[in-house]
Amino acid sequence: MRVLILGGDGYLGWATAMYLSNKGHQIALADNFLRRRMHLERGTDSLTPIRSLQERVAVWQALTGQKMQVHVGDLANWEFTSRLIKTFQPEAIIHYGQIPSAPYSMIDVHHAVFTHQNNVINNLNVLFAIHEYVPDCHLIKLGTMGEYGTPNIDIEEGWLEIEHNGRKDRLPFPKQPGSFYHLTKVHDSHNIHFACRIWGLRATDLNQGVVYGIETPEANMDDRLINRFDYDESFGTYLNRFVVQAVAGIPLTVYGKGTQTRGMLNINDTLACVEIALLNPSKAGEFRVFNQFTESFSVMDVARMVQEQAVRLGLNVQIAHYENPRREAEEHYYNPRNDALLGLGLQPRWLRDTLIEDMIKRVKQFEAHIIHEAIVPSIRWDKGDEAQKVTILEYEAQPEPAAGD
Repeated sequence: MRVLILGGDGYLGWATAMYLSNKGHQIALADNFLRRRMHLERGTDSLTPIRSLQERVAVWQALTGQKMQVHVGDLANWEFTSRLIKTFQPEAIIHYGQIPSAPYSMIDVHHAVFTHQNNVINNLNVLFAIHEYVPDCHLIKLGTMGEYGTPNIDIEEGWLEIEHNGRKDRLPFPKQPGSFYHLTKVHDSHNIHFACRIWGLRATDLNQGVVYGIETPEANMDDRLINRFDYDESFGTYLNRFVVQAVAGIPLTVYGKGTQTRGMLNINDTLACVEIALLNPSKAGEFRVFNQFTESFSVMDVARMVQEQAVRLGLNVQIAHYENPRREAEEHYYNPRNDALLGLGLQPRWLRDTLIEDMIKRVKQFEAHIIHEAIVPSIRWDKGDEAQKVTILEYEAQPEPAAGD
């Protein structure tokens, strides 16, 4: 199958490219390297030393014999996007090519506007190009569980059956996004749904939870294929950040009580979910939504798992409760459904101690690359980028290692 991966230089894009290429698909990648430039702006970087996209593609071809096309350009530019899709004629498009950071979008008006311009406009360009040049192409779009927020009802997969004044209907699930970034994903979902209704496009919206890990069979073939590992406050997930903090001797940055609960999944499960969507496309005119996660944990649950495993490995790890720089409910109901992908054959990997141990050992391998001042949060939802760290409220005592550890 001809598969176009937008955002192919990124964390998920590169892993997906190798995974699907290894399955025999014809792959084209598009990227404008914005993620790398945003790291330069923020004074941060991937913990792992990632090679250029062109070099990684060349190494992949040398190792496997599989070629990948590389197209450099901005999806927010209609001429680039339309020419790319018209020329490659993809049967499926996997769209990761957007700014993926809530904190970055909350720095100030300029970052909020740029996040909206980049994400919403580039997705519109993709929709129009599909409509014009490859109307039967299946769009697989990366959304986020953050579109839903934390409603006080069960979170269904994109749709909700409702009854109002004696009448019933099936409507898109109400969205309560928590940042300007998450709002762009909501706008994308609405625009894709609209395009499916009026043009008969086929699309799958993958509302993904927090992804962790960099170890995939393809990336482990050669160190030159290694994926990026972000841990800073703008682009790193809290599990990545906790593991790096454990190695660096920085107290784990738990925001507030740490009772915020989120869905999570291993990167290998992300690849499996994307493949399931690819091999089971939606129908013409169908806007399909999958909730893409395998487990749910509170932030404090994850912090304790990292701390306990790090202590077993001989590290001294404290948990610190920081003033929450975000505006979010800390105590909330959270019960999302994820039946669709499981029903199509997803076999989840679970976040066990062994996986956290592997992450800690991988971080220790690149410990010298840790940028310590990039970890503790300084971007506040109500004040933007104040260039100052948030206040530590209290510390938790480190547990003693269990007997025999």
